[in-house]
Order: sequence, then C-alpha cells, then structure tokens
Amino acid sequence: MKTILLIEDDVSIAELQRDYLEISGFKADMAQDGETGLNKGLTGEYDLIILDIMLPKMNGFEVCKRIREVKNIPILLVTSRSEDIDVIRGLGLGADDYITKPFKPAELVARVKAHIARYDRLVGAKEPNNDLHIRGLYMDLDTRKVFINGAETVLTTKEFDLLYFLAAHPDRVFSKEHLFERIWGINALGDLQTVTVHIRKIREKIERDSGNPEYIETVWGAGYRFKG
Repeated sequence: MKTILLIEDDVSIAELQRDYLEISGFKADMAQDGETGLNKGLTGEYDLIILDIMLPKMNGFEVCKRIREVKNIPILLVTSRSEDIDVIRGLGLGADDYITKPFKPAELVARVKAHIARYDRLVGAKEPNNDLHIRGLYMDLDTRKVFINGAETVLTTKEFDLLYFLAAHPDRVFSKEHLFERIWGINALGDLQTVTVHIRKIREKIERDSGNPEYIETVWGAGYRFKG
C-alpha cells in the first residue's frame, strides 16, 4: 500500500484529504506544521508528499527545499494563492506539481496517482548498468557515451553530467541555481550563465531543431525540464 504524507495545518482539510486518499486505497499520515512535517518527511518512508505552502513554524517552501536535498519522491504543493511567483518558486525548489485551493478531492487523488505511477516507472526503468534510454536518446553512464537515434554524439564532461542529471529526473523543473550547484559544485567559480551556455551546446548536439527542443524544455522564469 502506498503511503502519503499530508502536511497541512487546517485539520478539516487534512482529514478530508486523508479520507479520500484512504477510500482510494492509500495510507495517509498527517502533520500540522512545517517542522513536524519536515521531520516526518526526512525520517519516514513515504511514496508522495502533499505539502501546503502556508504553514506554522516553517513554510512549505523551506520544507520542500530541505526534503528535496535528500529525497526524490514526488512533492505536490498546495496553495491558497494563485500568483505565478509562488508556483515558480515552488517548482524551482524541486516540487513536482501544484494544486490551488479550493480543489476537488477527486482531482487531488488523480494527481497523486499520476505522480506515483510516473515515479514508479522512473525507478523501475533504472538498469543496474545505469543506462538511460528515452525515446531516441541513449546514455551509458559507465562508458559516458551518448547516442541519438543510433548515431553517437560527443559531449564534454560537464555537458554529459548535466544532460544525464536532467534525463534521470524527467518532468521535473530545475532552476539554474540548482543545476549549477549540482554539476559544478556550490563553491565552483563561475556564474549561472554557465548553465545556459551548456544547455545551448547540448541542444545543438542532440536536438533536431534546437529552437523547438524535443528533450530539454525551458520553463521561463523557473529553469529547465527534461521531457519524459
């Protein structure tokens, strides 16, 4: 049985979410503030986290950031505000999706099922030899070779690392800051333009039309996403 962590300070909303999830065959655990939710999220075994942005003790953005540093499970943000900046910030911190209050419980359950299924496919598709095969793109981590529709294309070390990281986390939006820290290291010399330049070079090597990319999509104001 899949287990969902609900981090929501409104008890009536949390109980409604829990009831619909349990009716749909999930097990649900609850936390009513950010600090408790963070502790449960880091120490418990959950298949997905539903995370409210406005929380006492610690807001949802910080909870999302801290959990994402150590876990890759799906995180669904819940917000009562619909400003684009909230959505962009949440996705930039590693959230997989968002839903705005008020929402229908059936929609929430559908989102949960979709994200768990996608995550299970991703985890199940990982081979022991660390190969990635997505549509016409094939990457071998051991030999560090890249093939597009059967033809080998040569990538630099950082181009390979960046592409592999994005491809290993399909449909997730990563900010330039996150990518720079992940690939170059938090203490690396350089600036965020480095990420932009490398993305452009990768597109030139793997995309049939770099102006209309099939693999790496720009999410304006948020970062980049690999199309799964």
